[in-house]
Formats: sequence, C-alpha cells, structure tokens
Amino acid sequence: MSNVTPMMQQYLKIKSEYQDCLLFFRLGDFYEMFYEDAKEASRVLEITLTKRDAKKENPIPMCGVPYHSAD
Repeated sequence: MSNVTPMMQQYLKIKSEYQDCLLFFRLGDFYEMFYEDAKEASRVLEITLTKRDAKKENPIPMCGVPYHSAD
C-alpha cells in the first residue's frame, strides 16, 4: 500500500470494517464514494460516476454529493 495516499488508506481501513455498507466518506464539503460503492451509488442516486487518478494506470471509480444534500 505504499503508493496509496493516506486518505485512501483511511478509506480502505474503514471500508474493510463495513463491507456490507455503502461508505459515504467525508472530504471537505463532499461525501465521496469509491470503487464498487461509487458504481452502486451512481446508479441508485442517478449521479455521475467519475474517476480519481484518471491519468494513472488503475483509476479509482468515484462519485460524490455535497454534504448538505446527503440527508
């Protein structure tokens, strides 16, 4: 995991503890979802699926919503 950012390390640690849940991960003013959570959330919530590190070899699927609209 040496090439994984500290933020993503934290996300992966939390996700490993809650594998059966969609994890809304707060980053600034947004809740972001990654990997399979992002694919599922984008489908269910009808929001745009995009990629983190899009120019790298293995971009990470992601989507997000502003924290104030996550109710």
